[in-house]
Amino acid sequence: MSTPTAAKPENPERSFPKPQFTDAEAGALEFPSSTSRSYSYFTPEKLRATMYEDVTLDVQPDPERHLYQGWIYGFRDGPGGYPKEWTALKSSDWHQFRDPNGEWEQTIFRNNANVVRQVQQNLANAQLAKAYDSWTPAWTRFVERNLGAWMHAEHGLGLHVFTAVQRSGPTNMINTAVAVNSAHKLRFAQDLALYNLDLSEVVEGFNGDVHREVWQTDPVWQGVRENVELLTAASDWAEAVFATNVVYEQLVGVLFRSHLVMQIAARNGDYVTPSLVGSGEHDYSRDQAYTRALFAMLVRDEAHGEANKAKLSEWLAVWVPRSLKAAQDLQPIWSQPLERVMPFAESFEAAKDGLRTLLLKDLGIDVPKELN
Repeated sequence: MSTPTAAKPENPERSFPKPQFTDAEAGALEFPSSTSRSYSYFTPEKLRATMYEDVTLDVQPDPERHLYQGWIYGFRDGPGGYPKEWTALKSSDWHQFRDPNGEWEQTIFRNNANVVRQVQQNLANAQLAKAYDSWTPAWTRFVERNLGAWMHAEHGLGLHVFTAVQRSGPTNMINTAVAVNSAHKLRFAQDLALYNLDLSEVVEGFNGDVHREVWQTDPVWQGVRENVELLTAASDWAEAVFATNVVYEQLVGVLFRSHLVMQIAARNGDYVTPSLVGSGEHDYSRDQAYTRALFAMLVRDEAHGEANKAKLSEWLAVWVPRSLKAAQDLQPIWSQPLERVMPFAESFEAAKDGLRTLLLKDLGIDVPKELN
């Protein structure tokens, strides 16, 4: 006879603490935008924040904005974070600056990749079409010497001016704009170097090595070289940006790129070089836009505007004579090509007018007597 199976006991009921809502939980509070799925630490320039503002503004906290305990790191012998003392200029709120180009990390690569792709296509098409066969010997000598020398100026400014100061601004927005400026200069210098290599291969008699000797010893280029090297030694980051983008670029950069090379290349049978140099001019146009926005903000500052104007006038007194000398030293190369469209005096006056009209009057700064 088998033993009866014992009944399986039922699981006892288990108890759990019951949630009790007290309205102190995160998200419990109701306010006008409490149902929004996004939050912004800043006031956008327009009705809605742009991607540029979302990924650039307040990425680096500031004790004056959101970082209440002070800088969480510092330099050994100086203040922490982004010292405002690294420039003599002052602002009531450095965070007001917005780059009109809206440049941030992704656009740096996208925009420069587009330019490089276009330049490479132009150079490939030029080789297929044998576009260099129509160059005169005088124009070939002009390009190998002067465009090659200009490559050193662009590289020096990109690496030793803008790369050097791109961390020195007091906000992430300013430093990003300067970093993009650096990328423009280095990419354009690389474009010129690759162009020099292409010409060395396809243009008979083209000396692809002479540019170094021209940059280092040709008296025509020593004023530009001295100007560039002095810019690399500017310790105040705002002075370096102002002296380069406002003074040097207008009096020397635009003079050479726009008022010489792009004016006379086609008359000498060259339709390729203007497309390459035009990319450098486009870069400067964008860099000039952020520079104007930055210094316009500083000279219109209610508390520090007049003092900033006085400091900028001091910098003009130092840098305008240096860039004027560099520009005037270039005068002999206006006579090297066989076909010339504009005399040096006309090109020089156009460059000076660009500085007077486009920049100084916009900024409300007295025009130095040297420009009149």
